[in-house]
Amino acid sequence: MNQTQSRSPAPFALATLAALALALPVVAVKAQPVPDAFTVIETGDSFATLQDAVNAVGNARATIRIQPGTYRQCVVQERGVIIYEALEPGSVTFMGRSCEGKAAFVLRGIGAEVRGITFSNIAVADGNGAGIRLEKGALNVAYARFQNSQQGILTADDPNARIYITRSTFTGLGTCENSAGCAHSIYIGNYSSLTVRESRFERGMGGHYVKARSAEVVIENNSFDDANGKATNYMIDLPAGSIGRIADNWFVQGRDKENYSAFIALGAEDLLHSSDGLEVVNNQARFVPGLQRNSVFLADWTGSRIVMQGNKIAAGLKPYEQR
Repeated sequence: MNQTQSRSPAPFALATLAALALALPVVAVKAQPVPDAFTVIETGDSFATLQDAVNAVGNARATIRIQPGTYRQCVVQERGVIIYEALEPGSVTFMGRSCEGKAAFVLRGIGAEVRGITFSNIAVADGNGAGIRLEKGALNVAYARFQNSQQGILTADDPNARIYITRSTFTGLGTCENSAGCAHSIYIGNYSSLTVRESRFERGMGGHYVKARSAEVVIENNSFDDANGKATNYMIDLPAGSIGRIADNWFVQGRDKENYSAFIALGAEDLLHSSDGLEVVNNQARFVPGLQRNSVFLADWTGSRIVMQGNKIAAGLKPYEQR
């Protein structure tokens, strides 16, 4: 699942994104779990472990509300539609524990939503340790934080499902130290659509910040801050081609790159989807102060009809190149 073509910003400058950064959860929660930490709202039943709460939900639709604390637990969801909700956004951390050698949350039910939860220090033997491993079904993520792990979110393929991520932070993620290939901050398989809005990507530790094989992407109003990245690659990699919109994002490329040839890559691997009409508009892209190099904002292997307008591109950065 961890395949890649590995190649691939400066203070958080835009006013709207600066405000967002303050709003995102920044947590180092010290509170310990309590015996009834996990409550199924619909029934009022409480449990000491998240897995017990999920098992109690079964194939139903339910919200599990989580008391503040740092939890060394993990969970596998096999069925149902479950909302995992921190009692207070940013007050709940799942740290250092994975299920099935995969992730803190292994999700293969009908659908899931994760609200206000931090995932930290997840690592597994094959280098794919993630906060969330999505194996099928729809996923919503809001006000979450993924930090200091091999990956943030990693998925399998589900061409009939969609993923929506908003107001979340991805920091200190990614690695290219394993024989299976690189891990990334987000790695989405062949899903119907991926939406990422008002989120922050920073301090990557290898791989790409967003890699997605989905047929459609909407990546809007995000910050890609690579200033303190280490051996990183592309900021956005759409290796199978995608339609949709990449708009109003802020990109800064750092010094320490495994590959600095492009900020965004389109169709560099196997082409599963059309890219005709993909919009790349109103973005800002530059290098960290004092850095001079040649790179490309959008490198395109598809030869598709791409709509590019309103982008503010730094000197030395070529707006578009067909490869």
